[in-house]
Amino acid sequence: MASVSIQPGELEPVKQSGNDNYVFALTSLTSLFFMWGFITCLNDILIPHLKGVFDLTYSQAMLIQFCFFGAYFLVSIPAGNIVKKIGFQRGIVLGLIIAAVGCLAFYPAASMHSYPVFLFALFVLASGITILQVSANPYVSILGKAETASSRLTLTQAFNSLGTTIAPFFGAYLILEQVAESMSASQQAESVQLPYLILAGMLFMLAAVFAYIKLPTVEYAQDTHENQSLSGSAWQYRHLVLGAIGIFVYVGAEVAIGSFLVSFLHDPNIAGLEEAHAAKYIAYFWGGAMVGRFIGAAVMQKLPAGKVLAFSAIVAVIFIASAMITSGQLAMWSMLLVGLCNSIMFPTIFSLAISGLGKHTSQGSGILCLAIVGGAIIPLIQGMLADNIGLQNSFFLPIICYLFIAFYGLSGSKPVLNKA
Repeated sequence: MASVSIQPGELEPVKQSGNDNYVFALTSLTSLFFMWGFITCLNDILIPHLKGVFDLTYSQAMLIQFCFFGAYFLVSIPAGNIVKKIGFQRGIVLGLIIAAVGCLAFYPAASMHSYPVFLFALFVLASGITILQVSANPYVSILGKAETASSRLTLTQAFNSLGTTIAPFFGAYLILEQVAESMSASQQAESVQLPYLILAGMLFMLAAVFAYIKLPTVEYAQDTHENQSLSGSAWQYRHLVLGAIGIFVYVGAEVAIGSFLVSFLHDPNIAGLEEAHAAKYIAYFWGGAMVGRFIGAAVMQKLPAGKVLAFSAIVAVIFIASAMITSGQLAMWSMLLVGLCNSIMFPTIFSLAISGLGKHTSQGSGILCLAIVGGAIIPLIQGMLADNIGLQNSFFLPIICYLFIAFYGLSGSKPVLNKA
């Protein structure tokens, strides 16, 4: 295989003996992207389910996303420090174990019929996924040529979208369809026990696999006169800081659209679908992201990642605007097609933001994962807007988010070191 181009201060992949390429490592890592996409998307099923079980207000139900994505804010920086000390592979194992413990906590939460315990379980689960993100995202970016990092990360993220596409059917069958009106609230709460026990078992199994297999190790390049100028902090890099804002608004917009999608399709002026039926359309939203990531991985082998990112963001703005000013099938499919535009955004913003960080890659990864807290904050803001100006009109907030992403792709992603 072609040797990896390592700039001064960059992380250098070191091949294990007998391993001539990184195909095995990248193939193994795709399973992680699938799992955390699958688990994250289940929140869109939990929101209407637990809202009914605990007779919650809409704001109370949105605490599901707040606690889940709030974990990224609290855990990302410590996770970056932990991964820097123990390495990417051990970080992956640790993240899988913590996520599995979070899934197991759903069992007592349901038995106790306690919404706060459910929220705590979600926080623990998300903490494990945060460590996985901090470990796996930069690892994928590093294993290969620097100029194709966005394409490589986009391809593995496609399997993340495969998980989000399958999850609504899994949740609908094992959670929503198991609930009957004749069941007590406690019995309805217990419908989440089996699916999350299954997930816990799968996560523990993956942890055992990643603890056993041998993946390429990563070392820091020897210090030179040039890389001494890189001493300091990842916060010095303008493209990283703007990239963190990009991750914040992207995740916030994506989560907000996914969280409100069932209510949007339930609106008589849009599609008038029953909530149980509307929930299955979430798969179209996430399925579009999956298809787009496979396409984007190929396109970004030929075209600059920043320009592809800006184009996708502008098209997303057009689709959302159409959904806001129209009704019926046109509005419904316009909103669902935003998923196709979302496809390449996270991995592209992420890889552009950590480009050239060298020894600050782990810290930069932690900062970017911290910015995922946008998934906790922006949906709450849009919920407040929806209460005051209507759900359809509230989607102007995601439009603002995508406009910033277009700016980042065209200009903000250019590496600039802010010297003190």
